[in-house]
Amino acid sequence: MIRRIVALVVLLPIAAVAVALAVANRHVVTASFDPLLAGDARYALSLPFYMFAFAFLIAGIVLGGVATWLRQGRWRRAARQARAQVEALRREALASRQRAAEDAVAMPPRPALPRLVRPPAA
Repeated sequence: MIRRIVALVVLLPIAAVAVALAVANRHVVTASFDPLLAGDARYALSLPFYMFAFAFLIAGIVLGGVATWLRQGRWRRAARQARAQVEALRREALASRQRAAEDAVAMPPRPALPRLVRPPAA
């Protein structure tokens, strides 16, 4: 419940700013992707400015996420190896317990040791 409230408190202002930017930047802008012939319409895209802004924002978020994911690969690999080692040790401990239980059943009972008697004090 608290997570939902925090999400609303954070996301609602972000959504309001995004809508305000979209309304304020409705003018059509042409982006040319040919550095030599800027006026060539074959390699140009005409969209409202806010769409370019949102596209670059989304691309930045995706690229940042990919960069973070790639940098954390070492830690994910270490966690995977640790999980495998824990599972191997767990299986080994279970096998040891089972062997100990089987050995306890198979062993004859130990004979009782004679009691030592203390000599009387002089």
